Amino acid sequence: MTVEIIEDERADSGALVRKLWQYCNVLRDDGLSYPDYVEQLTYLLFLKLADERNDATVPFEYSWQSLTGLSAAAMHEHYSSVLLELGRRDGMLGVIFRNAKNKIRDPRKLRLLITDLIGAMEWSGLSTDLKGDAYEGLLEKNARDTKSGAGQYFTPRPVVDTIVECVRPKPGEIVCDPACGTGGFLLAAHAYIRRHHQRLTAAQKSHLSRKALRGVELVDEVARLATMNLFLHGIGGNSNDDLPITCADSLQAPATKKVDVVLTNPPFGVKGSVTYSNAQRSVPADEDLTIHRPDFWVVTANKQLNFIQHVVSLLKSGGRAAVVVPDNVLFEGGAAAVIRRNLIETCRVHTLLRLPTGLFYAQGVKSNVLFFDRDTRLSARRDRLWVYDLRSENRFSLKTNPLRRTDLDEFVRLYHTRDEASEEVTERWRAFDIRTILNDPDAKLDIAWSKDVPAPRGSSLSRLDDLSRLIAADLEHALQQIAAAAGRRPSD
Repeated sequence: MTVEIIEDERADSGALVRKLWQYCNVLRDDGLSYPDYVEQLTYLLFLKLADERNDATVPFEYSWQSLTGLSAAAMHEHYSSVLLELGRRDGMLGVIFRNAKNKIRDPRKLRLLITDLIGAMEWSGLSTDLKGDAYEGLLEKNARDTKSGAGQYFTPRPVVDTIVECVRPKPGEIVCDPACGTGGFLLAAHAYIRRHHQRLTAAQKSHLSRKALRGVELVDEVARLATMNLFLHGIGGNSNDDLPITCADSLQAPATKKVDVVLTNPPFGVKGSVTYSNAQRSVPADEDLTIHRPDFWVVTANKQLNFIQHVVSLLKSGGRAAVVVPDNVLFEGGAAAVIRRNLIETCRVHTLLRLPTGLFYAQGVKSNVLFFDRDTRLSARRDRLWVYDLRSENRFSLKTNPLRRTDLDEFVRLYHTRDEASEEVTERWRAFDIRTILNDPDAKLDIAWSKDVPAPRGSSLSRLDDLSRLIAADLEHALQQIAAAAGRRPSD
């Protein structure tokens, strides 16, 4: 029965997404992009839900009721004023409406959106899961639009679910994503705790909805989407202490509060406009353009390397982390080598999942998931790095061959049995001695192996093997496409 209800809700969620999305085609004639449309929906959905719940945090003069019954022109003018005024408020209103603008130029189309779509439904009557899943569906459709660039804020759900099932967040713990995007990791952690701990006390339920999840996002527009995403799932409150999402630069200052779990896919690349330093300030903080991180091991402009250092600083003793990192973090010298060595020496770096290309909306990304604990008590049995190679001989794409959660079943099973006496080894799963890795001057972690002739660990040959297999797979695929176009088999 439960399965049938879940399937029904998923079907209803899909229908709701399609209904919401069909209005986007109308508004695109008015020059709105997909991200603009989702943003305007966010404002209106929030106002409608606040009205249905009689939420006094929205002043009546800027409420949903203040918009209804107006002519198209008057509605258009007042809507712009509503966004401006609510963006000046504190709490959740400030996060949702900060720097908000009315981007719908045609008053008639705005009135159509308000009266025929948002206003035509009783949103509070829908289940929390249905509203939340529908909104997540909108965010995913937005991410699929490669022209908008929104995909950089969206980690594929099978990857997110796999990571959460490995780390296993618990009731009472604080879960943080310092580069949260639209909130996918936080929502998956929330769903995991609800699913696996169904007899939560009242205090545990309150903690889960108001205190357990903390995300930081640099971009205003994305922070508002994350806040709305969690709000529709019943997460967060109106006070500043209960806000799950903060719009800020995570790397700006050392962490003031430690957390139990960090799950994150930080941005890749170099932040060239910012200088980092681990030295003491020489000028007052309000006049200094340099970001000072005395807790960092090394100074670098590389964002993903700084996020690794930041994640370590966030974790409590015994805390757990899973971080998506690009390949270069595993093998580059210089600052990367220093950070890898310090990470291994101060944390228990125990598992590496090597992901294939074709999983992310940003094309060509070669990434990995690095799992580690803030625990220096390493026994002989634990002093190893387990590596799962999902990349070799695997080709995925977002449309024709998407990654499914079942593709990672073996990895999740092996992850949870890695310290057992049986120590199972498969074609894709092997253990490597941490001490051997530390003997390498650069402490490289880009470990791969050939099924025929094992390459030395961390060597350029191992990377060449991997590259050769990818090229061969691409060539084989190209030959199949050419043969199909010619109406014959490749062997003909």
